[in-house]
Amino acid sequence: MITDRAGVVAARRLVVKVGSSSLTSGDGTLDVTALRELVDVLARRRLAGTEVVLVTSGAISAGMAPLGLTARPRDLATAQATASVGQGLLVARYTEAFAEHGLRVGQVLLTAEDTIRRGHYRNAQRALERLLALGVVPVVNENDTVATDEIRFGDNDRLAALVSHLVRADAMVLLTDVDALYDGPPSRGARRIAEVAGPADLEGVVVTGRGSSVGTGGMVTKLASVDIATASGIPVVLTSAANATRVLAGEPDGEPVGTFFAATGRRVPTRMLWLAHAARTSGRLVLDEGAVRAVVERRTSLLPAGVTQVQGSFEAGDAVELVGPDHRVVARGLVSYGSDELPALLGRSTRDLRAELGDGYDREVVHADDLVVVPARG
Repeated sequence: MITDRAGVVAARRLVVKVGSSSLTSGDGTLDVTALRELVDVLARRRLAGTEVVLVTSGAISAGMAPLGLTARPRDLATAQATASVGQGLLVARYTEAFAEHGLRVGQVLLTAEDTIRRGHYRNAQRALERLLALGVVPVVNENDTVATDEIRFGDNDRLAALVSHLVRADAMVLLTDVDALYDGPPSRGARRIAEVAGPADLEGVVVTGRGSSVGTGGMVTKLASVDIATASGIPVVLTSAANATRVLAGEPDGEPVGTFFAATGRRVPTRMLWLAHAARTSGRLVLDEGAVRAVVERRTSLLPAGVTQVQGSFEAGDAVELVGPDHRVVARGLVSYGSDELPALLGRSTRDLRAELGDGYDREVVHADDLVVVPARG
């Protein structure tokens, strides 16, 4: 496992995410010079032996100028149309720039649905692995042309973390329009945080969630992305695109740049990360206090006796949230019963259910292997 910045330079496989603000000029048009400078850095890293996956924003901002737009579209239909125009231009520029280094790129467009549905998730995983095996640089972007909520809120930071785990990356680099994480607004003389070993190092840090005029992700989304990556064993460096060379090729000329986030957890099965961070839940199960302790503290399966209420509509195999009596989410899991049959089983022991209804009704509501505990948040 990589434990410091030097390990990022020597990583076997890297995921690099770049935001819209780093690829566009002041008037919102695609900054081809900035794009080429980034590609030069990534290409050198790739030719030195590191497998690189690029997660890029910029489709909507790249489409603004060709359509004569002076500001990011606010309505969904125009945003989708702008993304459609811009995505072709964006990938064409990447193709040209990487080709100058003798490298090929492969476009991979994903939506949240591709990380929510298990079958789609596995397909994306196989496709990315095959591209890397063929020596191709995958260029990943959200499919803004058909996405809905993603366009409104911006999700490429979170997508980068999920892709990092999906391809089993050794490290993730987030390139943005600020050079590091600060303990407050940089314009007010805040202190740069050079390294974050764990959540305790972020106590007292003030961040905002607002993105730029051409992007939608602020520092809050980046820290959420960092949390996903580091909790699953992937260290992260956050810095500006201008510092990409120093981060990816070493920093011999003085103080290290950006912020290094150490991995805080161990790699978990891809399936569990999908369930924890990507799965869309179809309903909720309300648990009594005893069931909450069993699930959270002892990590046991959830039995019908511990469920007091069923909320929502779902089928067997769907992802659901498990909440305590206070309705705080404590876990997520894949349920073994549909919402139509589960209410009749609540509060009853598996022995009684088997005796009355027969074999098959003594199974767990959520098996321990299909359950992931959600950490408590302040």
